Amino acid sequence: MFEVIDVNRVLGPVPTDDVPGADASGLLAELDRLRIDAACVVHSHALHYDPATGNAALPRGGDRLIPVPVLVPGPLGTPSEAAGVVRLCPAAHRFRLTGPHGLALARDLAERGTGVLLGWDETTPDEVEHLATRVPGLNLVLINTGYRSLRELADLMDAHPRIHVDTATLNGHLAVEWVAQRFGAHRVLFGTGAPATDDAGPRFQLDHLDLPPADAALIAGGNARALLRPRKED
Repeated sequence: MFEVIDVNRVLGPVPTDDVPGADASGLLAELDRLRIDAACVVHSHALHYDPATGNAALPRGGDRLIPVPVLVPGPLGTPSEAAGVVRLCPAAHRFRLTGPHGLALARDLAERGTGVLLGWDETTPDEVEHLATRVPGLNLVLINTGYRSLRELADLMDAHPRIHVDTATLNGHLAVEWVAQRFGAHRVLFGTGAPATDDAGPRFQLDHLDLPPADAALIAGGNARALLRPRKED
């Protein structure tokens, strides 16, 4: 069996529901139930309230809950911190992804080899194109893209080899297989987007991928592990 890492998970209470992952123990129980070994977690307070407060509430030092701070660029933004993966929320936190401060942050993250999670609903394909063009060394994971975005996603992935995608809402028939076969399994990461989106569906999908075992292992956790090991490649 291969390691399974959910690269797109939220820890903490959410405004619209009473969720099992409101605290670390509840989330770990959910991971056990779904046979998920580890999760890259962003705190709900960082998404919906204050990034600095949410980042401070992230668990540190454990093996299974991997902290993903939300960063905001500029003089009114968050302090810089070392992490294997961070998340940017330009729409929610009202900053320009490709403005001067946004690009400066992206260049710094690229220089460190830090991976970036970016929600499809937080930006536009044009902004992603601009960012990937101006900072070609940035490892960018587009999350929560959905099957209706496949044409726009394919356009971006064709042009920019460091753009990746997660499986949270990539739930069209054989959609994950198509992306893996066209762009390589090394550019697809298992994610659920839970609790905003269903976690059992992507987990079931992972077990039934019509792909070679080596490709399925990369998607399940191998690519996440690689992303969490910051390194600069020429």
